[in-house]
Amino acid sequence: MSSSPDYLARARAADSDRRRTRVLKVLDKLAADGEEITVSSVARAAGVHRSLIHRHGDLHAAVLARAGEPPPGATAGTKVSRQSLLADVANLTARNGRLSAHITRLERRLSEALGQAAWEASGLGAPADVETLTHRATELEQQILDLRAELAERDEDLAAARAANRELMAQLNR
Repeated sequence: MSSSPDYLARARAADSDRRRTRVLKVLDKLAADGEEITVSSVARAAGVHRSLIHRHGDLHAAVLARAGEPPPGATAGTKVSRQSLLADVANLTARNGRLSAHITRLERRLSEALGQAAWEASGLGAPADVETLTHRATELEQQILDLRAELAERDEDLAAARAANRELMAQLNR
């Protein structure tokens, strides 16, 4: 065995070619099987590190191109993309947050109403004038809470729209 730099360079090039070939074969197999195609899944199945795919632009482009193709036998109307599923998760998470905030507001209002009813039932209620002012203040506070919640929802919608816009611009720029 020779330890010359030419021998080592040839051996390294041959190893690199074998790994690249493995990646391309695995990519074809995953696509044929209808499996999810990501850089990580291809690297794992080919027994290489993800950085190999990222370092070689042609391999990375091939993985991204195959990831965007519909699985074999899928009709155009039945394809659900990973991006659409992630968008659904983000929308449902935001909706869950809004519903949780609404439940908290309703619990607070119920607690105040029950407390007020118990206070009035005890005979310690305030005079009518103070009671009217307190009621109006409570209505205004609730209106403020509702407006803040509506503003927060619109801020979330705006942030989601901006994110979708950035993603679309990134896709258009590719």
